[in-house]
Amino acid sequence: QVHLVESGGGLVQAGGSLRLSCAASTLTFSINTAGWFRQAPGKEREFVAAINWNGGNTYYADSLKGRFTISRDNGKNTVYLQMNSLKPEDTAVYFCATRRFYSSTYGPTTFDYWGQGTQVTVSS
Repeated sequence: QVHLVESGGGLVQAGGSLRLSCAASTLTFSINTAGWFRQAPGKEREFVAAINWNGGNTYYADSLKGRFTISRDNGKNTVYLQMNSLKPEDTAVYFCATRRFYSSTYGPTTFDYWGQGTQVTVSS
């Protein structure tokens, strides 16, 4: 079992930045792919970004490339999401997730463990 705790959400004006953190409870987190997802009210949970175990490969939703950056520090068992040039449509609850097994896709069903989420609100 992996326990994930997100932090860093909050209220920011459009054009601003936030850095989300996801701290994991187990050392095995450092050998697993980790991802960020988000869910806006009334919408399905959507993929934001993912990073492989050593940070050598990153993947992004096409619409977010260039504004969001995922990274990890395995020494701290933590994954980060740097969000720049935020827009009101980025408003959502952001979730961190990880998975036990390899998958070539990044849908929510391919991830096994989830955090409780952190609210990000971008005002216009």
